[in-house]
Amino acid sequence: MTKNKTAFVCNDCGADYNKWAGQCTACGGWNTLSEVRLGSSKKNSTPTRRNGFAGSAGGGIQTLDQIALQEQARLQTGSAELDRVLGGGLVAGSAVLIGGNPGAGKSTLLLQLLCQLAATQTCLYVTGEESLQQVAMRARRLGLPVDKLHTLSETSIESLLSAAESLSPAVMVVDSIQVMHWPELASAPGSVSQVRESAALLTRFAKQTGTALILVGHVTKDGSLAGPKVLEHMIDASIMLDSTDDSRYRTLRSHKNRFGAVNELGVFAMTEQGLREVNNPSAIFLSRSDEVSSGSVVMVVWEGTRPLLVEIQALVDNNAYGNPRRVAVGLDQNRLAMLLAVLHRHGELMRGDQDVFVNVVGGVKVNETSADLASLLAMVSSFRNRPLPRDLVVFGEVGLSGEIRPVPSGQERIKEAAKHGFRKAIVPAANAPREKIDGMEVVGVKKLAEALAAVEQ
Repeated sequence: MTKNKTAFVCNDCGADYNKWAGQCTACGGWNTLSEVRLGSSKKNSTPTRRNGFAGSAGGGIQTLDQIALQEQARLQTGSAELDRVLGGGLVAGSAVLIGGNPGAGKSTLLLQLLCQLAATQTCLYVTGEESLQQVAMRARRLGLPVDKLHTLSETSIESLLSAAESLSPAVMVVDSIQVMHWPELASAPGSVSQVRESAALLTRFAKQTGTALILVGHVTKDGSLAGPKVLEHMIDASIMLDSTDDSRYRTLRSHKNRFGAVNELGVFAMTEQGLREVNNPSAIFLSRSDEVSSGSVVMVVWEGTRPLLVEIQALVDNNAYGNPRRVAVGLDQNRLAMLLAVLHRHGELMRGDQDVFVNVVGGVKVNETSADLASLLAMVSSFRNRPLPRDLVVFGEVGLSGEIRPVPSGQERIKEAAKHGFRKAIVPAANAPREKIDGMEVVGVKKLAEALAAVEQ
């Protein structure tokens, strides 16, 4: 009788141990070890499933000058926003992992993609969570062409790979990786070992056959991809589809991409006909009211390879309870506290007894430091109850000594603001363009006092 081997694998870093421990010694995470069954131990077994993981090994050891360089062929998806996030389109033999919250639109987006590509390419849509009737009903409800798309309802990796080898698709979608299982492993589907081995087999198949593979992954309650961390290391690109409960817009962001830029952003709108791309995302977040109000200013953030205009609102109010609040929505809470200290020290404005609320309109989360100057000017405008000009755009990083530091791609930000009708910009002096931009007055500042004086003009 064969004995089943067990191991304890860390869900964060993938390190394995012989026995359970409270802390992983490799990454330092607590309570991340989970027991997995490795299957029966056979002395004569050979790990053939791991041979040629990254494709067929041809030629042995070579130097870099002996390798033939050729341009990676890109397969256009038909969606400009999706191609932007992927770095120009799908690459043959690449593995892409897309995750997101339930109901974000992952299956809808991929079904639209394959139905469009099926007109010119051989595409296979594999589902393990839905029946083929449900997939067909969704496609007909969205008005998609369904006559050329090949579908398969399967959860076994062996049956899936056998069907894929007979069809030889150019693009294959697996929805989702957590429901796939390999019969040689005794663990249940969705466990660490099953997800890891299933993804390894599918990735090897994609590398060897040149198939563009797209895997759908579930997320945990904190928003990270479920399963072992080694899953993100196997694939070539990892993108996340985020959504909010009260918004019809979806953001697609790349966290890892071997064939393009990282942190690239794509915006989609959920409609009755499915997900539709938004060509001008800045127009969404610039839906300002007609009435001029204090505490509102527009800034330019850099998302991936393009600028994005968003509105920042601030509210400064008297506190009657002796415990002033500092609330930041869409910004870092600690960053807000630091900016208030800089404003007090170098701007000579004391607001220690007042509530300060800062909000980024549209549910956008700004992680870069270019929002410092815009946040400060919005708070000053609300404190003095003096509205800022509607055609004003502000960006820049604020240091602890009150200096205004430059930000990357400053001139591109100014040109984007000029395209949307803005006529004045307060930017760091190092980001001020040498050549004058038509219709745009650029004010370069080096200190916080100069920025406050520029607002008063």
